[in-house]
Amino acid sequence: MTRKLWRPLLPRASAHKTGPCAGRWLVLLGILALAWLGHWGWKELTRPWGAQKIAFAEASQECDASGPLRYCVYRAANGTNGDVLYHLHGRRLDERIWNDDTYLTAMIQAQWQETGVTPPTVITLSYGDTWLLTPKGEREDSGLLEDLMGRLPEIERMIGAPQRRMLVGESMGGLNVLIAGLSNPNAFERIAALCLGVYAVSPFETLSVNRELIERTGASPKMALGIWMLARKYLANEDEWQRVSPLALIDRAGPRSPALYLSNGSYDAYGNYEGTRLLAERATRRGVRTEWHPLYGGHCATDIKSLAAFLAT
Repeated sequence: MTRKLWRPLLPRASAHKTGPCAGRWLVLLGILALAWLGHWGWKELTRPWGAQKIAFAEASQECDASGPLRYCVYRAANGTNGDVLYHLHGRRLDERIWNDDTYLTAMIQAQWQETGVTPPTVITLSYGDTWLLTPKGEREDSGLLEDLMGRLPEIERMIGAPQRRMLVGESMGGLNVLIAGLSNPNAFERIAALCLGVYAVSPFETLSVNRELIERTGASPKMALGIWMLARKYLANEDEWQRVSPLALIDRAGPRSPALYLSNGSYDAYGNYEGTRLLAERATRRGVRTEWHPLYGGHCATDIKSLAAFLAT
């Protein structure tokens, strides 16, 4: 009798929760948790345990800002040669990258020091971690090209007038130095553009044309999408693109244009190799003094010896 009276009072939901279906879900969740922990543990175990550092004597560093432009002035301990080298960094970097002992900028300094070269004063420039030098157009973020060129005289009044102005940049910065230098050919003597974002087709071309580019160059679709989004943030249409496209700018260049140093890895994940090769070919045909360094490697593979010589000769 007692057992019958208590049976209706037992929580039926409890039996339902611990049934076969709930058990299978618990097992599945357990497997997923173990898989996630295994993946996380493997990533932690196999990530780099350190970094390859470059031995070199750091340049002195003085940093300041002019409006939205941040900059640092670097001078080698053994003195400078009277030239000014403006460095425009790649994405997610900043104006303090020049003395980073794990970056290619440290290798340039080490090469100068090993060869006994007196280097230029280096001024690194930054508008943030991601930016594109474009003339003022329809986009709200455009106009950085005019802003930059208007601020350089202010910086040079503080450090002294240079004998020569030069530009060096990698990746996003490689595209930016070409835009700045080829748009203002009388302002700069030399331009070194490394692993620069230059393509044989426009980001305003059709999806099918850009898809063919990705397949042909072996570019990462994710990275290609990032470039497409960056271009459309600063440029509104094809006409605006043609004002900054290196392949369009070089068609207006000639023997009196700044000397060019161009390099790119054949397996650049951004798919930049094809466009850079075309740029080098067109520059040579236009009579522009051009060094073209095709390299076997990935994004921003760089021949440091030739680059250091180009920037301090």
